[in-house]
Amino acid sequence: MNILVCITHVPDTTSKISFTDDNKKFDTNGVQFIIGPYDDYALARAVELKEQNGGKITVLNVGEAETEPTIRKALAIGADEAVRINAFPKDSFFVANQIAKVAKEGNYDLILMGRESIDFNGGQVHGMVGEMLGMPSLSPVMKLDIEGNTAKVAREIEGGKEYLEVTLPFVAGCQEPIAEWKIPNMRGIMGARSKPLNVIEPDNDEVKTTLENFELPPAKGAVKMIDADNVSELVDLLKNEAKVI
Repeated sequence: MNILVCITHVPDTTSKISFTDDNKKFDTNGVQFIIGPYDDYALARAVELKEQNGGKITVLNVGEAETEPTIRKALAIGADEAVRINAFPKDSFFVANQIAKVAKEGNYDLILMGRESIDFNGGQVHGMVGEMLGMPSLSPVMKLDIEGNTAKVAREIEGGKEYLEVTLPFVAGCQEPIAEWKIPNMRGIMGARSKPLNVIEPDNDEVKTTLENFELPPAKGAVKMIDADNVSELVDLLKNEAKVI
């Protein structure tokens, strides 16, 4: 089985976020970067599928040179080779275009990625890639089993779960509990150093969006304690001050 896993290079969720250049640029100073958590689930399931069925795993990242430690971690976890598109991930359309180009040339049986990145939370790339490749795209996938040329999938929908069967190849946006995160061992870390990491230039520079500015959420205000019997005051505050009802 030939599997492509697309990974993002995102700030750790514990990082303190700030901006520069009049709030038009994300300040990366002192920020720890990781594989996107949802991508980690996709990679872990790919490793399990390879162990069950054999084959090869390729990880792909759209990013500049600073993303290579993140890619090497994916290789240490169990991917066999990596591709880095040498470009800043400008927007979802741009990223999807780059992924689709590599996927067309690679003849992959399965394309896995996280349901969304945790920096922009767009949740759009898997759908765009499926459309560009003319194949099904399913998200958020919580369970994935392969039987021959058919995948059995469970995905989350509003109010429940949906169970589907789809013929390979297809694109899946993954989330927990599709697999358990895998921590690279020393053997994997040492082996990752010699695994191929191919750097290629982007197919084109077309984007569909432009960045205006970043804005941090407002600071949390003080907590107001309301007596349990004073329902009318609580309703008044929720309606007129918090404006949530």
